[in-house]
Amino acid sequence: MMISPATADVVVVGAGLAGCAAALAAAERGATVLLLEKGEQPGGSSVRAGGGLLFAGTSLQRRHGVADSTEALRAAIVAAGQDRGDPAAVDVYADNQLAAYEWLAGLGQEFILVPANADITIPRLHAAPPSALTALLLERLAATGRGRVVTGAAGGRLTTDHGRVTGVLVSQGGVERPVSARLGVILATGGFTQSPELLRTFAPQWADAVAMGGDGNTGDGLRMAMAVGARLADMGYVAGTFGAAAVDYPGLGAVPGTAPRLLFPHAAGAIVVNRDGRRFVNEGLGYKVIAGVCAGQPDGIAFQVFDQSVMDKSVPVPSPRDFARALADGLLFQAPTLAALAERMRVDAVVLADTVARYNAGVRAGADHEHGRPLSMARELTTPPYYGYPCRAGLTTTYCGVRVSRRLEVLDVFDQPIGGLFAAGEVVGGLHGAGYLTGTGLGKAAVYGRVAGLAAAAC
Repeated sequence: MMISPATADVVVVGAGLAGCAAALAAAERGATVLLLEKGEQPGGSSVRAGGGLLFAGTSLQRRHGVADSTEALRAAIVAAGQDRGDPAAVDVYADNQLAAYEWLAGLGQEFILVPANADITIPRLHAAPPSALTALLLERLAATGRGRVVTGAAGGRLTTDHGRVTGVLVSQGGVERPVSARLGVILATGGFTQSPELLRTFAPQWADAVAMGGDGNTGDGLRMAMAVGARLADMGYVAGTFGAAAVDYPGLGAVPGTAPRLLFPHAAGAIVVNRDGRRFVNEGLGYKVIAGVCAGQPDGIAFQVFDQSVMDKSVPVPSPRDFARALADGLLFQAPTLAALAERMRVDAVVLADTVARYNAGVRAGADHEHGRPLSMARELTTPPYYGYPCRAGLTTTYCGVRVSRRLEVLDVFDQPIGGLFAAGEVVGGLHGAGYLTGTGLGKAAVYGRVAGLAAAAC
């Protein structure tokens, strides 16, 4: 579909969850919307995500007897970020997340409340297939009669008039043409996990990590915003995520045509060992922290080792908890004994047996003296068959980007709004600070997308 007419009230660049949410919110407010996607299909990184959004105080939580609040969520985000996030970005999320949940639920999206685990001590993670979320938003956008979706359209430089953003140059079919935005442009272009250049610039320590973002995550929006003077946030806190499948193990490369996967059995009771068969980390730490420790192990490889009691906790969504699917897809080793599992994993069987025995002894004693893992809900690993998941650190998202106001206006280097320019989703920095709270990645896409769409349409 060619861009014609090449003008709209609001132009959204990027059709992942954030862009789709922004486009629908703006259209519902009465604006005409042009949603641009450089790939051949909408979805972006969102459709590769695990499928959980972090909300607090929802009707779903109440039905499950979970007492939660906006203020408790705000405190959890600040704590996860080690109090280094941008208060404005945190407030935008906390103050608008419940309205975003109610909006999505009102559109017909159903969620599953994920039980508490090592990552989330209060059941806040609301799981839904991201592909279903984006499809729902696009369906509702079409129903408004005010939105157009154009694929194969890559955003380039922003156009400006006396400092105000008035549109964007768009490349489609080898032809570049200007697209005008009467009210505003919303950048929802994701991060830069697929840009070796930007990774070497901002996160050289992760330049060789498994790239897991969408294929279009090459930092387009970041470059566009920087070119008009945008201030950046959290660039020093890019971090990998532990649990990316080592699909070519014992090789360390990627398998062409195979999409990277995440799996978190450690959050359900698995232990994490290195190629020597020894534990090396407190498995109760966040997967960003574990990723950094894992990167320092031999070949950067680890194994999540568990038994049938952990496998029995497998659930279809979010996908990192779908251990059964990972087994069916050949991502797990399975064996009737620990010795046989060690052979399949190519680790020392005696060392692995000793590691599991020491861990089980700690569970019985109620204390992990080796690594300090909380064991209040832990179980011994004694129920065959046994499983091993070879994995490493992957770069799912970059968790940094442009600094924004409470209306999701992009701020310049002097903290002044750049007229006509908004941002949503992964391209926004400041929410995560020095850490990451599970579910705020997809959550940020939905919450920020809706806020940005409403704000742009109100200009």
